[in-house]
Amino acid sequence: MQHLVALLTSFALFTAAAAVASPPSKIYGVNLGSWLVLEAWMLPQEWLDMGGTSSSCCAGCISDEWSFAQAYPNTVDEIFDTHWSTWFTEDHVQQLQADGINAVRIPLGYWIVEPLVNRSSEYYPRGGIKQLQRGVQQLQDAGIVVILDHHALPGVQTANQQFTGHCTSDVEFYTPYNYHRALVWTAVMTALSHLDPAFGNVFAIEAVNEPIMDANQTPGYGEFQINFVQTVRAVELILGIPVPDVTLPFSLGTSNTTAAFMKVAAANSTSLPAIFNPNVTAALAEAGPILLQVAAELASPSVLDFTSTQAPVFSSKTPLWTNFMDVNWQYDNPPNPANAAIGPQGYDNHLYYNYGGVADPNPDAYMYSICNLQRVQADAALGDTPLWFGEWGLPTQFDATDEFLYMWADAQKMAYTEGAGWIFWNFNVEKSTLAGNLSRQWSYLDGVNYGFLTKDPAAYHNASVCDPYYYNTTSA
Repeated sequence: MQHLVALLTSFALFTAAAAVASPPSKIYGVNLGSWLVLEAWMLPQEWLDMGGTSSSCCAGCISDEWSFAQAYPNTVDEIFDTHWSTWFTEDHVQQLQADGINAVRIPLGYWIVEPLVNRSSEYYPRGGIKQLQRGVQQLQDAGIVVILDHHALPGVQTANQQFTGHCTSDVEFYTPYNYHRALVWTAVMTALSHLDPAFGNVFAIEAVNEPIMDANQTPGYGEFQINFVQTVRAVELILGIPVPDVTLPFSLGTSNTTAAFMKVAAANSTSLPAIFNPNVTAALAEAGPILLQVAAELASPSVLDFTSTQAPVFSSKTPLWTNFMDVNWQYDNPPNPANAAIGPQGYDNHLYYNYGGVADPNPDAYMYSICNLQRVQADAALGDTPLWFGEWGLPTQFDATDEFLYMWADAQKMAYTEGAGWIFWNFNVEKSTLAGNLSRQWSYLDGVNYGFLTKDPAAYHNASVCDPYYYNTTSA
C-alpha cells in the first residue's frame, strides 16, 4: 500500500483533459487492420521477413502474434515495434485525409493493456500502447475520429482466426474470468479516451469484434454486454461526465483517477447506483492500479488526474459511444445489445461476399443482393440503430473485371450509407510478389488509386448503378 501511495503522489496534478469527439453525420472510414493486431495474410512477405512461417496456416506454425512471441521471446518486442512504426505512418494519415476519410476503426488486442496478460502462459509483444497513442494523435491532428475496437479478446472469442491474435480452436473468452479481463480493458481504455489528450478524437469503443455467430456457444454474452456499457458509464460518472439518469450519491474527495476508482470499488454497494454492480466494481478495482502503469508507460500524467466533478471541463463533456456487433450478427436467440444501452450507442455489421453464403458467385447475383440489402431496416426494427458497416471490401468469389469493381464499389457504398456509413477493410495491404494481386480488392488506398473507389468517398461513379437490379416489390 505504501508503494501505491508513493506512486499516487509522484505525479503532479495535470488537469488538461481530452475532449471526446463526435461521430461524423455519415461515416466514411477505413480499418487500420494488421497494425496493432497483425494478420499475416495481409503482409505475407513482411511476415516471412520478420520470422513467421506460412501466412495461410493456423496451428502448429508461427502464424500469429501468440506463436511469434512464443518463438522469439527475446526479440519479439523490437521486431514488432519496427512493424508498428512502418505499417501505419504519418504518410498514410496524410493519404487518408486527402482521400476524404473521416473515421478509422483501430483493431486492438487485450494485450495492449499489458498488465492483463498472464506472462507465464500467454505470449504477446509489449509496447503497442505507445504506438496507439502516437497513431491516434496523428489522426487527431488530421481531423479523423477513431473507434477503439476490441478486436482480439482475452481467451479468444472465435476459433481459428488470425484476427484474435491466437489462431486456435480453444475458445475461452465466454467465461467469467475472461469477461472480467475484458471489462478491466474497457475501464482502462475509457479512462484513456477521456483523460489523455492524444485520445481526444476517440468517439466510440467496440466491445467485441465478431463473436461466435451461434448464440448457444456464447454463454453469458448478454450479461457481458450490460456490464460493458455499465463499466464505460461508471468510469465516466467517476470522472464527472454526465450519464443519463445516473448520479454519484457522494463526493469522491479526490481528483486522482486511481484513488477514485478504488474508492468507488470499495464503497457499500447499497450506496451506489445500480450500474455499479459487482462485475463493474471488480473491474474498477483492478483497472485503478493498472492506470498507474499505463500513465507511466505513456508519460501521460493526465491519465492519473481529473478535475473535480464540479469543473466545467468535465461536466460539459459528452459520453463515449458504446458499440456492439448488431443483434443479427448472431442466431439462435441472441441477446440484443440495444437492451444494454445507456447513452449513445452504435451498432456494427460486417459483410463479405467472397466467403460465400450471401449470394451466388456471379456479378448479377452480387448486384441483386447488395442493391436490395435490408440489414439497416432489419436492425432498426429491433432497436439496433444507428448501424454502420464496420468491415467490407471489394473481394469476390469470381474473377472480377475492372468494370464490375466500379459497380461493386458504388453499390456497396450506396447500401451502407442507408445506415450511419461504412468502414472499409483494409486501409492498406502489402504489395509484393508473394501477396500477388491482393491489394487490388482489399486495400482502400489502392482502390482509390485504381479508380474503383472515388476520391471523394461520398461520391459515386454512377449514382443509378442499382436501378437495373432493384426487385419489383409488387411481384417479388
